[in-house]
Amino acid sequence: MFDVLVFVYENYWRGDACPEPERLERRLSAHGFEPDEIQQALAWLDGLNLAAQNTELSPEGRAAIGDAPPGRQSPASLRVYSVSEQDHLGAECLGFISFLESAGVLPAPLREIVLDRAMAAPGAPVSLEELKIIVLMVYWSCGEQPDALVLDELCDDRQGRLAH
Repeated sequence: MFDVLVFVYENYWRGDACPEPERLERRLSAHGFEPDEIQQALAWLDGLNLAAQNTELSPEGRAAIGDAPPGRQSPASLRVYSVSEQDHLGAECLGFISFLESAGVLPAPLREIVLDRAMAAPGAPVSLEELKIIVLMVYWSCGEQPDALVLDELCDDRQGRLAH
């Protein structure tokens, strides 16, 4: 499924440029993806589109501490992960989400979409590389462009690094 998502991200830079599911399915099939993998990715993308449409990324959503309107999460609030989220995501992925939040590049509404889509991903625990693809797809679907440093972190291959 993640190979299909990467293909979609690379070929349709903006979420609104992505073709309708039937047309996308034909294109993916023409590129050699397996039907089961395509169906799983399309169902996942459908859930992503639904979550993105129901999420408001207004300036109030990124307000200063204590300034959240009623019914909206304050930036000072603490997200507690359920046992199933901890099991499905693992410590490495939860740590990466925390890193993105503390860097100020993953506001609470986007974090919740990332968590929702990560929980919908097959396999447990989700690998860090898979989570990075999910984060990119969430930015993509919301029409948000991560800044260059975040994009570098999301696309960085750490296996070739040499620690000093």
